[in-house]
Amino acid sequence: MKVLVTGGAGYIGSVCTRLLVDAGYEVVVIDNLAHGHRSAVTPSARLVIADLGDAAALDRVIMQEKPDAVMHFAGRIEVEESMRQPDLYFYTNVACGINLLNSCLRYRVNRFIFSSTAAVYGVPETVPLTEEMPRNPANPYGASKMIFEQLLEAYSRAGNLRYCTLRYFNVAGAYAGLGEDHRPETHLIPRILRSVLNPGETFRIYGEDYPTPDGTCIRDYIHVYDLARAHLLALQALGERNLVYNLGSERGYSVREVFATAEKVTGREIKYEIAPRRPGDVPVLVASARKIRTELGWQPQLTLEDMLRDAWEWHQKHPRGYPD
Repeated sequence: MKVLVTGGAGYIGSVCTRLLVDAGYEVVVIDNLAHGHRSAVTPSARLVIADLGDAAALDRVIMQEKPDAVMHFAGRIEVEESMRQPDLYFYTNVACGINLLNSCLRYRVNRFIFSSTAAVYGVPETVPLTEEMPRNPANPYGASKMIFEQLLEAYSRAGNLRYCTLRYFNVAGAYAGLGEDHRPETHLIPRILRSVLNPGETFRIYGEDYPTPDGTCIRDYIHVYDLARAHLLALQALGERNLVYNLGSERGYSVREVFATAEKVTGREIKYEIAPRRPGDVPVLVASARKIRTELGWQPQLTLEDMLRDAWEWHQKHPRGYPD
């Protein structure tokens, strides 16, 4: 089977590409390298440098490569940036996504795995979150992902497209020499670790007045390897019906708890300061992953401490990120 991976030079896409190749799939990566890294792409995967905004180029790739399935990771992912520049999110995550769906429709690619987010739920009334809860995003990032989920539903009703939507919670860790390198970096765990590697840098905790036990946001964390395994299971399971799954550990950790675990893993005392809340952040997001555990037998194997240990090892070896 041949799989087209959009955004396969990025953090999660590169790890999924590696697992697909290791499992015997033929993989074509399409990435514009605006946020991805050429050296993160597994050498045995074919890299095509193109932008999903270029519908003609996308048509050429799909027509020539004739993939059996698509894994769609390409997109913008920063909540705070989406509050300032919603246009970027609706263009990249929605308009460019429509180009991809249209190409799939034209060239009869009828299996589609979508990288979605827990941000589609917004501020939950209860936790843990289940897939049946209403989607009510609190920021343009979550809204753009929700719209694309709705597009998948509409395209599926109109034709023979079958999809699996995977709603991520917070992803961390490193795998097989592949790690997290966003520029600029806004994710919690790499920011903490980079503050250790740069002695003059002080880590900021954004907000300590949330309605949580220690006042800081609580999130569900999942190791990037566990996340990638779920994509392969979803691809194998995709048949006559569409699938929607949460991916998380079902255990919430506050920012302060993550901070304390980072100090334990690094063996360092880490300086920090309190900064104002970031727009668009919600107090608590914790998943129920019962559905994917029951239906696909998926179970996260790695802990928060494993995530930090693997990420710490990667950042020490790549203090400036990927060489390109």
